[in-house]
Amino acid sequence: MIVLLSFTVSAASLQAQIRLALLGGVHSSDFIQKNSIPGYDTSNGKYYSSNTGIQLGVLAEIPFGKNNLYFQPGLLYSAKGNQYERFYDSTVIKTDTLYNQHTLNLSYVEIPLYLTWKISLSKNQQDHFYISAGPYFAFIYSASQSYQNRVKDFASSKFIYNSGTNDLDVGNGQDKYKTYDIGIDAKAGFELGSVFIGAYFSQGLTNAFTAIYPSTFHNQVFGGSFGVWLNKPKPITQPVKDTDQDGTPDKDDSCKTIAGPPKYHGCPIPDSDHDGINDEQDSCKMIPGVARYHGCPVPDSDNDGINDEEDSCKTVPGVEKYHGCPIPDSDHDGVNDELDKCPYLPGPAENQGCPVVKEAIKARAQLLSSSVMFSINSTRLTAGSYLGIKELSDSLKANPDLDLRIDGHTDNSGNHVYNLKLSLERATAVKKALLNLGIADNRIQVRGYGDSQPVAGNESAEGRAKNRRVVCVFQLKNR
Repeated sequence: MIVLLSFTVSAASLQAQIRLALLGGVHSSDFIQKNSIPGYDTSNGKYYSSNTGIQLGVLAEIPFGKNNLYFQPGLLYSAKGNQYERFYDSTVIKTDTLYNQHTLNLSYVEIPLYLTWKISLSKNQQDHFYISAGPYFAFIYSASQSYQNRVKDFASSKFIYNSGTNDLDVGNGQDKYKTYDIGIDAKAGFELGSVFIGAYFSQGLTNAFTAIYPSTFHNQVFGGSFGVWLNKPKPITQPVKDTDQDGTPDKDDSCKTIAGPPKYHGCPIPDSDHDGINDEQDSCKMIPGVARYHGCPVPDSDNDGINDEEDSCKTVPGVEKYHGCPIPDSDHDGVNDELDKCPYLPGPAENQGCPVVKEAIKARAQLLSSSVMFSINSTRLTAGSYLGIKELSDSLKANPDLDLRIDGHTDNSGNHVYNLKLSLERATAVKKALLNLGIADNRIQVRGYGDSQPVAGNESAEGRAKNRRVVCVFQLKNR
């Protein structure tokens, strides 16, 4: 018993779910005989009765999950047996014995193996009703019989009282008590905190004594017990269901199939702006951004709508077409190139970025144009025209930023197609004369308008003469 107690205490220290109890009980024990002797029960068997015995030992308890089912092995000392008592009526039975009583004392070391079911009686799960059943294995510790009797000595007419105790034989031979016994146990009762009380019953299933006549002997016990648990087990830790294995149990997990930290109830860290960067790492939680800027958008230092990574002018507002830089102003005249009709020549905005041709030069061109004349129905210049053409050439040489446009016109003599061709040829004739005076070809542009733009009526010779003309216009380069 000491060895089992030491082992159980050690097991309890290693396995916190095991409980250990000390228990004791008082019971009524019978050693029931069945035989085939005729009239045995009425002649002799009726004088046998139960004997009072005790039960002392230890009980362990091991839970099976959370179903209130427990395995309870034990190691007990159990005193069993029965009692025989008979008074003799000398008027009926002629014998010297007046009284005979003997008590069978069988001591066993018993190992019960209970399967116990508990029903909770309190919210704190400390009080229970329990019911148990299971086999037991018992090994005989000692066998003895105590006796007392009164007999009459007929010779002296005296009454003699005798008493004492005899050891009984143990073994497997005849008239011996078996070294082992196997049976079943059952018990029920109440567990109140660390204390439990209840009733128990056991019934031997094997023959416990070998008589010299055909018979069987079985131990039978009814009793009550009291016990005290010596330790408190830790609550049974049941596997916690965690479907996504994120450390947050499903019962507390708002996202059971998606891993997330307990801080967010088992859900992933939020990404409020859906930019792929969680809020704990996102410096701009409500504005989509990129990882290299900690979840913020790529900066736009000049607030021109073009982020710095694509902006060639990060600190100066510009437009996408020019990679975030302002629209160029090549001639630095304050008019950007997209609005500047002369992007490489400075000029005021009111003149669309082009330089203003001096009025004197314009007037001179008009005056010289009037001196350029042609023979009737011809592209040949009159002799007096060359002086004006020479002055046009001198003006172009003096103003290298100016070009010349020559527009040819006719009167309405002849048909329109002819006049259009004639007007262009006359403008070309003036250009050739200027080329001969050293003016570059690319500085002169010619156009022919035929008779479509008369400046006087064609009804008179004077009017027709005015309509046969060239108009020279100085204009700035690149316009």
